[in-house]
Amino acid sequence: MEAVYHSEAEKRVKEFDESKAGVKGIVDSGLTKIPPMFVHPPEELQRNNMEHDFRVPIIDLKGLDQSTERRKEVINEISKAAEAWGFFQIVNHGVPLEVMEEVLQSVRRFHEQPHEAKVEWYSRDFKKKAFNYFSNGDLKASTPAGWRDSFSWQLQFLEDESYSQALPQVCREIVDYSKHMTQLQEKLSELLSEALGLSTDYLSSLGCFKSTSLVGHYYPVCPEPHLTLGANKHSDISFLTLLLQDTVGGLQVLHQNVWVDVPPVQGALVANLGDLMQITSNDKFKSVEHRVLATRTAEPRTSVACFFSAEDKLKPFGPIKELVSETHPPIYRDNISFGEYMAYYRLKGEDGNSSLPLFRLVH
Repeated sequence: MEAVYHSEAEKRVKEFDESKAGVKGIVDSGLTKIPPMFVHPPEELQRNNMEHDFRVPIIDLKGLDQSTERRKEVINEISKAAEAWGFFQIVNHGVPLEVMEEVLQSVRRFHEQPHEAKVEWYSRDFKKKAFNYFSNGDLKASTPAGWRDSFSWQLQFLEDESYSQALPQVCREIVDYSKHMTQLQEKLSELLSEALGLSTDYLSSLGCFKSTSLVGHYYPVCPEPHLTLGANKHSDISFLTLLLQDTVGGLQVLHQNVWVDVPPVQGALVANLGDLMQITSNDKFKSVEHRVLATRTAEPRTSVACFFSAEDKLKPFGPIKELVSETHPPIYRDNISFGEYMAYYRLKGEDGNSSLPLFRLVH
C-alpha cells in the first residue's frame, strides 16, 4: 500500500530521510540550488544591520584552584555571564589542544566518508542505539530543515571498552575527548553551584549532569547560504552544553534582541546553559536562543557538542528552594521531569519559540 502524504513537503522530507545521504549527499550530487525543504522565511534569516559593542564573555580558568581569591574571581565572572548572557567561552580549562583538534578531525572524517561507509549508521532510534548518524534531529515538513548532518553518541557506558569499540573506527577519538568533557563538567558543576550561592556539590547531588550525549555536527559548504541556516534558532533543553567549534565560525547568540557572533578562539570551549538550568535557578541563570549561519566559506564547518542532562527522565525538577523567597517567588512548576520537558520540546519542534512558557506558573 502506497504512503499517503498530506503535502508535497512531507513527501520531500520523507524521501530525503530515507535516502540516508544527508545534506552532504545533496552537495556531492552537484546541486547548485538548495531543495525547498531547506529554504527559510526571510524574517528568520535576518542579519544584523546595526552596530553594537556586544562581546560574548571569555572566562579564564587559569589558577582556579591556586587560591580562594582567584576562585572567587572566576565564580563572579561565571555568575555575571550566566545571568546576562547564558553563554560564555572558557580558556585554560584543562583539555589538551591536541585532543580538541583530533576530535574535530575525526568528526570531519566520519562525515566525509563515502555514502556507503556511513549508511549503516543512519538511524533515528536514539533510545535503542548508542551511536546514530542522521540529518537534523528535528526533521519535519512544518519546519525548514537546517543545512547540517550529525552523529550522536550516548556516554553512559564510557568506561566500558566493548561499548567504545562498537563505534565507527574513523571517529573513535571521541572517546578520549569525552573523558575530558566528563572531568570538565564536574569542575563546572561546582563553579555553577557556587555562582548560585549554593554548596559546591549542590547541582551534582541533584543529578543535573548525570546523562551525557556527544554530538558531532558537520555543516557542508552551501551553494545558497543566504536562503538557509546551518542550525535553526533554538535554546538547548539540557542543564549545560559544552561546544567545541572549528575556525570557520557562524555560531550566533541572541542577546538583547541582537544576533551576536561567537567567534572561534583557539583552545576555547563555548559553555551555554539550557532550559532546565533556567528552571532550577528560577530565572537567575538564562537559557539563550542561538543559531548557526549556513557556511559561506570554501570550508565546511565542524563542531562537537556535549549535552549534560538528568539521567532519570522521571525525576521532578523545579526552582531550587534555596533560591525561592517571598521577594523571589517560584516562576516554574516544581514537578517538571526531564522526560516531560523533552517530549514537549520534540513535539513542538525547533519553531523558533521557547518551550519555557508552558511550564511557568501563573501569578
